[in-house]
Amino acid sequence: MAEILSLDHLTKVYKGSDKPALDDITLTIGKGRIVGLLGPNGSGKTTLIKLINGLLTPTAGEIRVGGFAIGPESKAIVSYLPDRFCLPGDTSVKELIGFYRDFYSDFDTERAYGMLESLQIDPLSRIKTFSKGMKEKIQLILVMSRRAQLYVLDEPIAGVDPAARDYIIRTIIGNYQPDASVLLSTHLITDVENILDDVIFIKEGKVILSSPVEELRIAQGKSLDAYFREVFSC
Repeated sequence: MAEILSLDHLTKVYKGSDKPALDDITLTIGKGRIVGLLGPNGSGKTTLIKLINGLLTPTAGEIRVGGFAIGPESKAIVSYLPDRFCLPGDTSVKELIGFYRDFYSDFDTERAYGMLESLQIDPLSRIKTFSKGMKEKIQLILVMSRRAQLYVLDEPIAGVDPAARDYIIRTIIGNYQPDASVLLSTHLITDVENILDDVIFIKEGKVILSSPVEELRIAQGKSLDAYFREVFSC
């Protein structure tokens, strides 16, 4: 299987800390896979995601995306959804689409407007007029309207109601190319278990499991959510 992401002995230690946030991680993610990055708070998920996006620098080790070291080439093929809303409130949806179109050569404007129409969102509306759930949907629409090779989504369904979660999950699975991959961090395992191909368990900065989901279900005789609760029980 061709790789989209490879981590080689990746380590991150924050300044002033004597404990690594990520500790000697080596793993690969293949093309055309939806991968769940799962672990408790403080396990290193967001640190890993920020490293993949070039927002942090590793203390040691190497990351390659599509064969590229982290830099302009890798960032051009990664579409990133952060774990918090970060779009300017005074900007209209139409203006944001224009910004994304100008900044990303792989941005599909027609796809973005199609998803807005499905939600009956007026492109001239300003971000500050929307509810939290609708803001999350708009941010996701922008991220998923890119024709990227790797989508990195940090807690995309956290803090929204079940109906919004369903829409977000449908948007994710309906708007990425078959040979692209999705790396999805979440605590809401039951909501995403049925769409995941592979899973990574991370604990205290270490990867303790990396497996196809179906193989794990068969081997453990239980759902992914049940096995996660067993592994990470207090």
